[in-house]
Amino acid sequence: MRRGGKAALLVAAVGLTGAVHRGMPVAPRVARGDGFVPRPELARATALGFDAVIADFYWMQAVQIVGGSGNPEKKGYLLAGLMDVVTTLNPWVDHPYRFAAVWLTDSLDSVRKANELLRRGIAHHPADWRNYFYLGFNLFFYLDERAEAASVLEQAMELPGAPRYLRRLVARLKGAEGGLEIAESFLHSLLFEAETEEEREQYEKALAEIATERVARTLDAARVRYRERHGRDIADVADLVRGPEPVLPSLPPDPSGGAWTIDRWTGEIVSDVVKHRYDRKLDPVVRRRVERVRGAEGAAPSGAGATEEKG
Repeated sequence: MRRGGKAALLVAAVGLTGAVHRGMPVAPRVARGDGFVPRPELARATALGFDAVIADFYWMQAVQIVGGSGNPEKKGYLLAGLMDVVTTLNPWVDHPYRFAAVWLTDSLDSVRKANELLRRGIAHHPADWRNYFYLGFNLFFYLDERAEAASVLEQAMELPGAPRYLRRLVARLKGAEGGLEIAESFLHSLLFEAETEEEREQYEKALAEIATERVARTLDAARVRYRERHGRDIADVADLVRGPEPVLPSLPPDPSGGAWTIDRWTGEIVSDVVKHRYDRKLDPVVRRRVERVRGAEGAAPSGAGATEEKG
């Protein structure tokens, strides 16, 4: 191509790039939860060679969803679509893979999509131990796949920059240690490696939930003693500290900052801030079903709630 032709092509490319940026709204509809995200293959076919530019555009939309006033955990389907487009158009990106792991946790399907994206990140960044680490966490914490999580972390242990605590996590996953202890160890490590303030807040919240669960288990034990002593169950958590011979001298504070109550659907002692017990965190399907029925039906007999939870 002659020099003049090349110059004309360059001018056209610059003009097209400017047009693309001018067409990008300051507050895109997708950031409000009502936008359209194209299929990755369609986005690639229509990128006209500007894959990185278009990837940046959709990446900024995802960042706006998380940083906006809405609840990003309720927009997992949008974030999943956006991250799929971003990493398809520009698979050599770095942070978006771990961004997906942090925020795609609203359902079992979202977690599996995050894992798919993390595996894509591993394929394009095979020497980066962090994507293996986030994948291992998801496999353990959300899917309860301890053996697979240990296998993934073992692949990361010898990679450049891999921290020594990976070996301890693998040993715990392969041992008989309880899930609560492993989850806490994982979360402390994730908190240390967090790349943004939003991520740190997510992990701090999860650690507070684990602390709440530990206290709730002490209340469970006190509840058993109450039944043995009185031959009946408590009607309210405060029953544990009532009467001439209370089971507990006082109710321990909730590390999450809430108050203790009995969940009318499950009959469990829960924090009114966390609203669920830790074990249900590992079963998103059951948790979503219970929450959906609660929202749709309002008050219902405790027996009905228990039946729905098992279904």
